[in-house]
Formats: sequence, C-alpha cells, structure tokens
Amino acid sequence: MLTVQTNLPKFRTTQFRDVRRTHSEFIKLADHLVSSNPEALVPAVPPALTSAGAGTDEDEARVKASLQRWLNYVCANEVLMRDDEMVLFVESDFGYSPMLKRKQPATGVRRRVIKQFAPPPDDTPELQDARPIVKLFYLGTMDAGHKVDKLVKARRGKWYSLCIFDTCSSITGVGLAESDFGVKIGAMSVQEPHSGLANAYRKLGKTIQTTGDYHAAQATAEATTIGDPLQYHSQDAFIVKETLTNRHILLRELLQAQQLTRSKLNAADRLKASSSVRREKVDEAISALDEARSNELYLVGKTQRVTSNLLQEQRRWFARTAADLRLSIREYVIREIEAERRTLATLESIRPDIRAIDSSGGLSRLGRENVGRRASLATSQGKNGDSCKLIREAPYLDSFASSGYPPRHLSWGVDLSRSRDRVQPFPHMSEHLLTSRLL
Repeated sequence: MLTVQTNLPKFRTTQFRDVRRTHSEFIKLADHLVSSNPEALVPAVPPALTSAGAGTDEDEARVKASLQRWLNYVCANEVLMRDDEMVLFVESDFGYSPMLKRKQPATGVRRRVIKQFAPPPDDTPELQDARPIVKLFYLGTMDAGHKVDKLVKARRGKWYSLCIFDTCSSITGVGLAESDFGVKIGAMSVQEPHSGLANAYRKLGKTIQTTGDYHAAQATAEATTIGDPLQYHSQDAFIVKETLTNRHILLRELLQAQQLTRSKLNAADRLKASSSVRREKVDEAISALDEARSNELYLVGKTQRVTSNLLQEQRRWFARTAADLRLSIREYVIREIEAERRTLATLESIRPDIRAIDSSGGLSRLGRENVGRRASLATSQGKNGDSCKLIREAPYLDSFASSGYPPRHLSWGVDLSRSRDRVQPFPHMSEHLLTSRLL
C-alpha cells in the first residue's frame, strides 16, 4: 500500500492514498522504465521475500525498507518521475499494466552478436571504462552470492542419503551434525557409572545441541545480511551493464546514420555532375538526403542526451552501491560477532559442570593431575560486551563507527526505525517533486 504526494501537472491531484500494488506490478514498471529511458539507470526491484523467512518481522521490515529505497530513487530521478507510465502506475484503480510495451534496442541472438564486436569509438572515457568495471562487479557479486549460498547450506544443512553403486552415506550440514552429536554425547550419561562424568556428559550434550541450533540460526543471518545483498547487487549491476550496452548500440546506429548521410550526399553530387538529369531522380535523391540528415540529427541529439545523463547516473550508482555494500558488510560482521559471542557464552556456561567431575577440577581424567585448579568461573561475555580489554578499546571500531554510519532514517518519512540508505536530492532537480511512502 502506497501514499503518493506530487506537484507534477500530469497527475489528477496532488495526493493519492491507499494505492495498492503487487510486487509483479513493480517489476512491470521497472521493465518499462528500463526500456523507455536509456539515459537513466533504473535500480533493480528488490525481491518480495528475503532469507530471513516469509512472515517474520525481520523479513517484512527488510522488504519494506528496500522497496522504499527503490521508490525514493525512482521518484527523485528527474527523468523517471516524468515518465507517463508513472502516472498510470499511481492513478490506475484496477491494477497496473504498461500501456506501451517497448523492447530493448536489440534482443536475442542479435544482441549477443553485437556484444562480440569491439566497442564503438567513444568520446567519453569515463563511460567507456565503466562498462568493463560494472561487468566484473556483476560477475564477482554473482559468484560471491553463490559461494555464500553454499556456505549457508553447509552450515544449516538437511539430512539426505547419497548412494553411489552399493555404497550409501548420509550427508548433513554443520548445525544438524552438531545437534546429532549432542544427542549421542547425552546418551553416554546413561551408561556412565561415575556420577560427575555422567552429569558432565548430559550437560555437554545439551550444550552441543544448543550450539548446533545457533549455527543453523547463524546460517540464516549470513544469508540475510550478506547473501541477499550480493544477489541483489548482482541483478542491479546486470541492469547497469545492459543500459551501457544500449548506449554502445546507439553509438553504432549513429555511425551507420553518418555513413548513410555521406553516401546519400555522394549520390546527390554524382547526380548533379551528370549530363542527363531526370527530375524524378533529383527529387528522390533530395528526399533521401533530407531523411538521412534528419535521422542523423535525431541520433546526435539522443546520443548527447543519453551520454550526459548516464555520466551523472553512473557516478551516483557507484557511490550508492559502495555505501550499500559497506552497510551490508558492517551488518554481517556485527551479526557474526554476536553469533560467536553467543556460542562462546553457551560453551562457558558448562564450565562449572566440567570442573565438578572430581575434586581436581575435572582434569585428572586427562592425565594432568599436577595442573592447578582455576578459581575463576566468570564468563567472558556480558551485557557490556566482551570482557577482553583489547576488544573493547579497539581503535578501528571507533573509526569505523564514525565514518558516516550507523543507518539513518529515510528522507521521505518511512515508518521504519532503521534504514540503510538516504537518497540525496539530484543536483539538477527542479521544483517538481514526486514522493511515495510504503504503509
């Protein structure tokens, strides 16, 4: 559900309440904006679900925050906000479907063939160098996302049987393996005659089971904090790469139009120098030359407009992507530290039971009778953080925290306590405004 406010003259009114749109309709709008606005970099639509789990509070908060950031960017873009489909998307009462369905300049086999050629001559080095960088980023984030997915599956895991010929083996992840190991450790307490060791087996088994559950939850956190952002930025970089490819196709069309104009001009010159000139041939040559020149002028203007806008767009895209990735990495590191601290605190909780096995502190069964018994049983993890002085006073943590983060509120009144982006106004923005807010 959306609430939209605007002062653009194309809209019926200045405010729209309870605008209901599905996720598939957002995708349709984004596809149209990409095809109809070659001079703008349209961000990828965030997925409708996250790895936090469908129906959870974290999943709902992340989906709302990501969609709000997408709306903020689209509504703040001077080119995209003026697209006619934005009016239809907001004002349509019975769902949304694009009125004009435009396709990419080249699709299918033709597009793949064009990509095999060397890029056309480009008088803008910044855009010429941007596409290879974006392509490497796209491939790198896609590969990193797949590796994170493998890590999550290995950490979380599922029981299944793998049979090769006559040999069968069970394969599982770390979390389930630890839980199974904890159950087996706890079962050893039943047949252990020593009371202290039996109690230690029972407590240790429960603790290992809990640790296995923590590792499964840690896998979900890893998929949510770093896996989902990598997959999203890979999709976003793909759109940017294809938009820059469309500019190369436009440059090729301009070169072909210039060659066609020159050929038509040469034909007119030959006709002019001819001894016998027919009137219909002269009219045909003049008409063809005028058409070629008009097409060339149109492509020159379009190329200049696309180049100038994309130059600013790619700079903002690099800055926005770098900021988003820094925040995702920061959140991932914090969640990893919290998971490891929680695991350490759980393991430290059974230290008294291990030392209470016998009078020597539980070490006599390891052949270390001469080792003195430690008196301190305090845990290293408390509400104020890790008890280690070096960790609490690490200077790099303070410098990282003061580098423009933690997250700030969105600039257009999103009803969320935390968000990862603040969309800055465009430097060339006019007095017209279009804002949307998720409810």
